[in-house]
Amino acid sequence: MLAADDHYHFRTIWISDIHLGTPGCQAYYLLDFLRTHKTSTLYLVGDILDGWQLRKSWYWPQAHNDVVQKILRTARKGTRVIYVPGNHDELVRQFIGLHLGEIAITEEAIHVTADGRRLWVVHGDLFDGVMLHARWLARVGDSMYTLLLRLNRALNAIRQRLGLPYWSMSQYLKHKVKNAVNFISDFEHVMTEEARRRGCDGVVCGHIHKPEIRDINGILYCNDGDWVESLTALVEDFEGRLQLIHWHNRLLEPMNLGRIMDELPTATTAPTAPA
Repeated sequence: MLAADDHYHFRTIWISDIHLGTPGCQAYYLLDFLRTHKTSTLYLVGDILDGWQLRKSWYWPQAHNDVVQKILRTARKGTRVIYVPGNHDELVRQFIGLHLGEIAITEEAIHVTADGRRLWVVHGDLFDGVMLHARWLARVGDSMYTLLLRLNRALNAIRQRLGLPYWSMSQYLKHKVKNAVNFISDFEHVMTEEARRRGCDGVVCGHIHKPEIRDINGILYCNDGDWVESLTALVEDFEGRLQLIHWHNRLLEPMNLGRIMDELPTATTAPTAPA
């Protein structure tokens, strides 16, 4: 476990599916991760904001504002930040090709690792059959997912009082329900085959909230997970090695999480301009 002043430095970090603007977003964990990890390039691989939920009701606590401010400051200090929008923040796609401050907005990207591999970086929703052909079903599923996350928050509040680590109910159900497992498998194969068609050695995506690194028929499949359930990021070191970081493992001690929460006010506010 890292000491309070320790930092990890990576060549590249990928994070996605933060879902700022929803109660399910684990902003305190993400802030702790961003404060502890430095990188030369940061990819935001979609669903950073949750426009679907923000249209229904406004939810924007200070911690979510602090995440935005932290990313903007990271870009101003010289980190190359690339934002690839997803389906929940699809409104950002109208700004593809432009820069938000020092943050480049692009539909997809090709990342070349330190050891020369070409990785296709994309959120993944445009290759999801439900999103393409039954968006109404995706929105119904999103509402059910939101309800499940509320139950999960209540459960983890009890677990924290008992001194138990964070546990994701929805991740558990995804692994147990046959149709969900089949959907994930189909999605992974579609993404790797599209990466092969584009002449890439692998793909980095998000969207399905299931962190993974594995070889599928000779193509590297990487999913960086999310900051709602998994609390994970994909990182590349300076030799080109890739790994997943599960950050809830860092914060098993309640005093660590309490330290972060004490630093941040909890009043609900709208986003403010960067300082």
